[in-house]
Amino acid sequence: MTAFLSENALVVLKRRYLKKDAHGNPVETPGDLFRRVAKSIAAAERVFDPKADAGPVEEEFYGVMADGLFLPNSPTLMNAGRRLGQLSACFVLPVEDSLESIFDSLKFTAMIHKSGGGTGFSFSRLRPENDTVLSTAGVSSGPLSFMKVFDTATETVKQGGTRRGANMGILRVDHPDILRFITAKDDLTTLNNFNISVALTDRFMKAVGQNGDYGLVNPRTGDVVSKLSAAEVFGRIAASAWATGEPGVVFIDRMNEFNPTPLRGAIEATNPCGEQPLLPYESCTLGSIALSRMVKDGAVDWELLGRTVRTAVRFLDNVIEVNRYPLPQIEENTRATRKIGLGVMGFADMLILLGIPYDSDEAEAAAEEVMGVIDRESKAASAALAQVRGNFPAYKGSIHDRPETPFMRNATTTTIAPTGTISIIAGASSGIEPLFAVAYVRRVLNGTSLPELHPLFEKAARDGGFHSKELVDEVLRKGSVKDIPAVPEAVKRLFAASHDIPAARHVGIQAAFQRHTDNAVSKTVNFPACATEEDVRELFLLAFQQGLKGVTIYRDGSRERQVLCAGKSEAGPPREAKAASPRAPRARPAATRGITERIKTGCGNLYVTVNRDDEGMAEVFAQMGKTGGCASSQTEATGRLISLALRSGVSPAEVVKQLIGIRCPSPAWQDSRQVLSCPDAVAQVLKKRLGAADFDASDPSGPAGQCPDCGQMLTHESGCLVCHACGYSKCS
Repeated sequence: MTAFLSENALVVLKRRYLKKDAHGNPVETPGDLFRRVAKSIAAAERVFDPKADAGPVEEEFYGVMADGLFLPNSPTLMNAGRRLGQLSACFVLPVEDSLESIFDSLKFTAMIHKSGGGTGFSFSRLRPENDTVLSTAGVSSGPLSFMKVFDTATETVKQGGTRRGANMGILRVDHPDILRFITAKDDLTTLNNFNISVALTDRFMKAVGQNGDYGLVNPRTGDVVSKLSAAEVFGRIAASAWATGEPGVVFIDRMNEFNPTPLRGAIEATNPCGEQPLLPYESCTLGSIALSRMVKDGAVDWELLGRTVRTAVRFLDNVIEVNRYPLPQIEENTRATRKIGLGVMGFADMLILLGIPYDSDEAEAAAEEVMGVIDRESKAASAALAQVRGNFPAYKGSIHDRPETPFMRNATTTTIAPTGTISIIAGASSGIEPLFAVAYVRRVLNGTSLPELHPLFEKAARDGGFHSKELVDEVLRKGSVKDIPAVPEAVKRLFAASHDIPAARHVGIQAAFQRHTDNAVSKTVNFPACATEEDVRELFLLAFQQGLKGVTIYRDGSRERQVLCAGKSEAGPPREAKAASPRAPRARPAATRGITERIKTGCGNLYVTVNRDDEGMAEVFAQMGKTGGCASSQTEATGRLISLALRSGVSPAEVVKQLIGIRCPSPAWQDSRQVLSCPDAVAQVLKKRLGAADFDASDPSGPAGQCPDCGQMLTHESGCLVCHACGYSKCS
C-alpha cells in the first residue's frame, strides 16, 4: 500500500496535505492520511444505519486511495477527519441586483475562501453601468466595478490560512456591458483572482452563423436597449482570448438543456474551472479515477474499473453526508440534489500503455468507451444506493423522474475536473490532458531540483536502446520529442506533448468525454504562439458544433508577449560569438534621472530607486523603510551589485532573470501579485521599468508564468494554472 507514491508525490503530500505539529513538521505518514480520510468518510455509514459496521467500508475506501486507484478532491484529502471538516472544492453564489445581495455574497465568499473553497458567480443580473438607481436618483457602476470589489476581497482573505481563493465570473453575452467585460482582463494587472467566461446563448450563436445582429437586454427592465453585430462580438471574444487566454466561453443554453433539476431554477454560473455548472448555493463533491492503473497487460481491466467506480460513488455520496458546510444555505441545497462528480486522471498515460497516440481517432474512441463505462457504472451504483438510502430529495420533477429510473441517489454522477495536484500524488497525467512535456524539473524532498523523464518514455527509451544523458538533456530543453532525431517516429507520435496536438483534436477528445459526462469537462485547448485570432474563432465555433458546454484556450506565450513560431531565421546562421574580456565598469555619471517605487515585502516596505543615464540603466538603490538589521544591509548590497553589473554592460533583463523568483520565508502581496523576497521585489521593479520587449520567449516570469511556491514555470491546464514541479495549483 502507498508504494506507488513517487518522491515528488511525497513532497506534495508533505507540503500541503499531511497533518503538522506547531513547528510545521508532519505528524502523519501518507498511509495515515489515507486512513484518516477513509475512517472519516466511512463514518457516514452509521448515519444511514446506526448499527452498521463501518469497518469493511473504511477498508474499501482506504484500499482505493492507498493503491492509487481513486483520489477525492484536495479539500477532502486535506480536511476529512480534521477540525475544519470542509470537504468541497467549489461553490456557486447568487449575485442579485441589490447592494444587500451583492455584499451578502461578498461576505459569504470570504467565509468560503477561508474554509478552502473557490467560488463562481454570474454577474448578469446586475444593472449595467450608468443605469438608473431609483432609490438614490443616481447611476449604477455596473458589474465590472463590483467584480473588482470581489477581487480585492479575495486578495485579502487567505484560503484556510495558506492561499487565496479562485473565482469564476460569468456575464451573459446579451448584457449591455458585455464589450467591457470581454476586454476586462486585457489589462493583466486587474481581476487576477478571477477566471472570466462569457455565457453564449443559442440565439447569439445562431446570429453569428447568419452574420446578423442580436439584442442587448437590460436585466433591470428586461428591455432590449441596443443591438450589436453577433459576428463582431464573437470576433472580439476570440481576439481577447488569443491575446490573454481569457475570456473562456460557456454555452449556457446547452448547460440548461442538461440541467438535472430544472424546477429548482436555471443554471447561470459554474465553479472556477468551468466543469461544474451549479445552482446558487450548491457545492460540488468531486473525485477522480486514475485510468493509468486500470490498464493490465496492455488492455483495460474493465472489472477493476467497474469496481473502483462503485466504491468511488459510495465514497462521494458519503462525503455529502459528513461534510461541514460553510453556510446553512449551501448545506440545504447540496443535500437537496446530492450532485457528485466522478472524473478521471491519467488518460494520456492510459493511451500510452494501450499504444494509442493522443492525436488519433482511436484515442477519441477510447475516450468514449472508457467514459461510457464510468457513466453507466456510476448511475447503476447511485441507483443501488438510492434503494437503500432513498432518492435525492429534489428527485421529483428532475430529469431522472421517469419509470425506467425509479431510483437515483445523486442528481449528477460524472464530471471531468482538473486534477493538477492529486494527479501528482497519484503519479498520473493531469485529467484528460495530453502530456504537458516529456521531461520536467522536479522539486525533491531536500529542496533541490532534478530533471525527470516521464517514466513511460524512459522505459521506451531504455527498451528501444536510445536512452542517453544527451537525450535527457535535449528532451528537458525542448519539452517535446518531436524534433529529436534519436527518437523513433512511432515513439514520437505516442509521446506527443500538449503543444504538438492540433487544437481541433483537443476539442475532439473533450467532446468524446462530454458525451458521457453529466456536468462539464475541464480542459485547456493549447495553441502555438503563431496561431491567429481566426484560429481561435474557428475553434470556438467547433466547440459549439461538437456539443461542448464550454471551452478555454491558451496560446503559448500570449500573456507575456507575441512571439513567432520556431523556425529558420531569414537572417541566416548566427555569427560565432567571441569571448568577452574582463573590464572595469563605466564610471558613475555625474547626473542621472530615475524614479523611486515602494513595494511591499515580508520584511516591510522596500524603496527601490532605478536611475538611468544616456546609455541606459546605470544604478539601483534599495532601502528598507526601517533602517538597520540584516535585511537593510543585504538590500543595500543587492543594489550595489546590480549597479556594478549594469555599468559593466550586463543586460538588465539578465539581472532580472537571476533575481526574480528568489523566495524567503515571509512572502507578501501587492497589487494582486506575490512578492517572494526582497531580491524578488527589486527584480519586479526592474522588470516593470524595462517592459516585456526586453525579455525573450523562454522567460517564465511573466504575469501568469511563475509558480509562487517554487519559482518554476506554471502551465495552463484544465482551465487553471498548475505547477508540474511542486504540485501548486491556483484552483484546487
